[in-house]
Amino acid sequence: MLTVETRHAIHPDHARQMGTDDLRRHFLGEGLFRDGEIRLVYTHYDRFTLGGAVPAGGTLTLDKVEETKTDSFLDRREMGIVNIGKTGTVAAGGQDWTLETGDVLYLGKGAGAVTFGGNGRFYITSAPAHATYPNRLVRIGEAKKVEMGATETSNKRVINQFIHPLVMESCQLVLGYTELLDGSVWNTMPAHVHDRRMEAYLYWGMTPEARVVHFMGEPQETRHIMIANEEAVVSPTWSIHAGAGIGSYTFIWAMAGDNIDYTDMDFIQPGDMR
Repeated sequence: MLTVETRHAIHPDHARQMGTDDLRRHFLGEGLFRDGEIRLVYTHYDRFTLGGAVPAGGTLTLDKVEETKTDSFLDRREMGIVNIGKTGTVAAGGQDWTLETGDVLYLGKGAGAVTFGGNGRFYITSAPAHATYPNRLVRIGEAKKVEMGATETSNKRVINQFIHPLVMESCQLVLGYTELLDGSVWNTMPAHVHDRRMEAYLYWGMTPEARVVHFMGEPQETRHIMIANEEAVVSPTWSIHAGAGIGSYTFIWAMAGDNIDYTDMDFIQPGDMR
């Protein structure tokens, strides 16, 4: 079963007037992981698409998606897949891969239909692509690891870079995930914006009762969304994206836009935020 929801781009002037329900409706991805289903959110932020596939011991195939008006979803797109569940399989273009928890699979433009199997919970990200790069499975041990933050500022973390220029080639999709170390709650602080790229976060590894307070909005017009485990949030180019969580959590970040320079960020110091 395939379900696709379209999210149109929101101007910051509009976002300033939004209440809680409107913010959640436009920027939060809920219910992405349901047994036996593929659920996608097709956004008009750089045509970035995110979603989940849960084969639940069977198989699910993603092929034609009406919103792209192409014969197959990956005809003019690339894809990054993260397994946040148990052992699962992915097949595309005559190749098969087994993904353990935390593994990342990149599929290049033209890979064809994608079949998900096993007991994985697959987080899907995709962006338009102008060239074809080789499909590649990147395991946790192959990721580029960057340690940042400090215990004193409650943001000591490890950034795992997978679909990233230091690891592999892609067109415009950049993806990895950040793990908060014991005692740290803040991710991506100081916050930043990057007008050249949109970004999306998926929060996972949380207990059912835990929440992350995700901060978004213009630096001088901040808003927040309460986010539960396995929920995603879309961040427009004009918005900060940072959060603080109750208990341990990991967040998957994925970006698309004009460049693939991970360091292309305009930092906003806490004292300059409102």
